[in-house]
Amino acid sequence: MDILQVKDVSFDYPDKAIIKNLSFSVRKGDFLCIVGTNGTGKSTLLKLILNLLKPDKGRILIDGENSRHFKSFNKISYVSQKATDFNSDFPATVEEVVSAGLYPSFGFLKFPKIRERKKKVFRALKTVGMHKSYKKLIGKLSGGQQQRVFIAKALINNPQIIFLDEPTVGIDVKAVDSICCLLGELNKKFGITIIMVTHDISSIIYHSNKVLQLRDDGSARLVDSEDFSQETIFTHVHHKNCKYSERT
Repeated sequence: MDILQVKDVSFDYPDKAIIKNLSFSVRKGDFLCIVGTNGTGKSTLLKLILNLLKPDKGRILIDGENSRHFKSFNKISYVSQKATDFNSDFPATVEEVVSAGLYPSFGFLKFPKIRERKKKVFRALKTVGMHKSYKKLIGKLSGGQQQRVFIAKALINNPQIIFLDEPTVGIDVKAVDSICCLLGELNKKFGITIIMVTHDISSIIYHSNKVLQLRDDGSARLVDSEDFSQETIFTHVHHKNCKYSERT
């Protein structure tokens, strides 16, 4: 079953054509990496899918519904680039950050009662291995730990799809491997569809099953991860010893 369909989509910025006649589909349970050089439209494509930008032509369907009219926000979650979107001095606890993920589903007026909210937050944090940091200030955590907290925030409504825009930017190599292993676990164990823009293809390729490669001329190709890795960097992939400790 296709959970995402991009049909003949094109998009131009005033000074540059970015995406031309792009069509691809993602099946439920897929793990798709979106790769390409700078300026090929990776983040732009995510914004188009999430209706933050509107295509010049074409259609995008999420779970069979046109993205322009999509209202089932509990079905999807988005994790942005931590390094550029997060103020590490913000005085919020891990619990408060993850709780904020409930707002799109419930709103402020119907926010869950304290006991129910705490259960949801704790369950999400336990899934990513961060439940012991429940009361810590988010700014006191390492980059890798912070990103796992943001992933917990994305998980709190049990989404069908998680979109991630360069989630490993600004964190150290060990933390990158940890985040990639975690995403692979979410995909394989829980069946969550993952759609991820990344430059760290050598770390994530083992966990994904499809790669969408955007090109400088606005075109793209969709290939199986195994075929892509054989063509490029398969010998550099390290996929053993995936652990979710809070030490990174």
